[in-house]
Amino acid sequence: MSISVGYKREKKQLSKTKAGDKREVKQMIIVKTYRGHIRNWEELCERLGIDLTLSREEREHEILIKAYQTWGCEMADHMHGMFAFALWDEEEQKLFCLRDQFGTKPFYYYETEDGELLYGTMIRDIIDQPGFKKELNEEMLQLYLSLTYVAGENTFFRGLKKLLPGRYLIWQDGKLEIHRYWKPEFHPDESKTLEDWADEIHNTLKEIMPEVKTADEKVESFLSGGVDSSYVLAMSDAEQADSCGYEEERFDESVLAEKTAQLLGRKFSRSIITPEQFFDIVPYVMYNMEQPLGDASAIVFTLGCNATAEHAKICYSGEGSDEFFGGYNMYRNAERYGENLKNFYVGNTNIMKEDEKQKILKKYDPDVLPIELARGIYEETEGLDPLTKMSDVDIQIWLEGDIYLNVDKMSTAAGLEIRMPLTDRRIFDIASRMPSRFKVNEEQNKVAFRTAAAKVLPEEIAFRKKLGFIVPIRIWMADERYNQDVRDKFHSEMAAKFFNLDEINAIFEDYIGGNSDNWRKVWTIYTFLVWYEEYFVKR
Repeated sequence: MSISVGYKREKKQLSKTKAGDKREVKQMIIVKTYRGHIRNWEELCERLGIDLTLSREEREHEILIKAYQTWGCEMADHMHGMFAFALWDEEEQKLFCLRDQFGTKPFYYYETEDGELLYGTMIRDIIDQPGFKKELNEEMLQLYLSLTYVAGENTFFRGLKKLLPGRYLIWQDGKLEIHRYWKPEFHPDESKTLEDWADEIHNTLKEIMPEVKTADEKVESFLSGGVDSSYVLAMSDAEQADSCGYEEERFDESVLAEKTAQLLGRKFSRSIITPEQFFDIVPYVMYNMEQPLGDASAIVFTLGCNATAEHAKICYSGEGSDEFFGGYNMYRNAERYGENLKNFYVGNTNIMKEDEKQKILKKYDPDVLPIELARGIYEETEGLDPLTKMSDVDIQIWLEGDIYLNVDKMSTAAGLEIRMPLTDRRIFDIASRMPSRFKVNEEQNKVAFRTAAAKVLPEEIAFRKKLGFIVPIRIWMADERYNQDVRDKFHSEMAAKFFNLDEINAIFEDYIGGNSDNWRKVWTIYTFLVWYEEYFVKR
């Protein structure tokens, strides 16, 4: 839900009398901007004395206001869900902004030269305001070429910053303060068995699912061939599952998804994505993403959101559990990395090394290194095992910068609301206490989570090998029928501002010549150029 955009000047709040006439109301606390879904709204309404019959918008307004009045800066400790918001405290003349623990909803801010604060959950709402100077932060390009997404508090717009997950912002008397109210902490409990952990996961999810929607809301569910979305579907009352597929069979998980839907007795909708659709929508995706994202699955997710939005307003999705419970195949190798993690592991992606970036970039700063983004996280996990360290990096950097950004931006653009029950802090609480041996072993990842899922899913689904959200881009982009725009941009004057054209085209030609490993490098450069064109050439 999006209630308003951020304002740089405070205004009186208008409300309606019972007769419908508008009047000025002096409110001590005003909701200036809000995006999200508060899962435990019913419990909070009862604790805070809020009328349960209010509309969703009204009750969530009231929850934010009364939670702030009751608990102040600690209000998020009492809330479960996905949220980012700004409150104006009229009495103290103070702005209070907060982002949820995992950063499922975005929040940005910018200090103008004349001492005002611009803020909001959408970058476009900020850059369109007086006082904003639109300048490219070129340092971010150097990081982006390694990570394929925007990590850390800075953005591609100079001076525009993200409020990082688990933080709140206070703006008062022209002074800005950032405080951290929550961070992931891990305290392994060796007293429980595998079955104990599976029971705890399953029982907790049973408690959460009724909160994810109200009785009068109709919800569908995204479904891949994997265990996460299958488990969410099995635990939900969604009548229909939605999936994307391709004509290329070796990339198509939708056949497995359909079998799962049939087994669970749900309707099934499949969207077949063509390469023409994929490439045609890239500018739309980069514009609505507001920052570059080199994750090719974001394009597919966008097309899936657009298809589902034709017949649904709310949809479940299964993000979150991989990072919590050891879902990625690389996690099974964590122990062999040991202390070396601190020198190279910055999350799921690290596609370009420093020597390669130095060759292709016209401006290269040897002090701008991706590993610096993770250094503080490693300090927080000192003494813990390598898997926990990898997981913590991914929770704090990858989830926020890639997965949640993609889900939020592209569902919003489609007019679809995505709800992710596995991102709940109560689910993470289990993962934070679970020893790593119950997350991965030599044969399997997400061991305890899959054991929990097997309580409602056949074992062949619960323990199906993780495939990842694979996209045929690696073969599509090598096809001359579809890659003309990539070629054009790699030879453009726009590209020449940032890159040595001979070097980036050598990477492209190497990929065309059969080095399929280079597709991600090509795609990352291309998505930056498409985004730059949208925000600095066209507009």
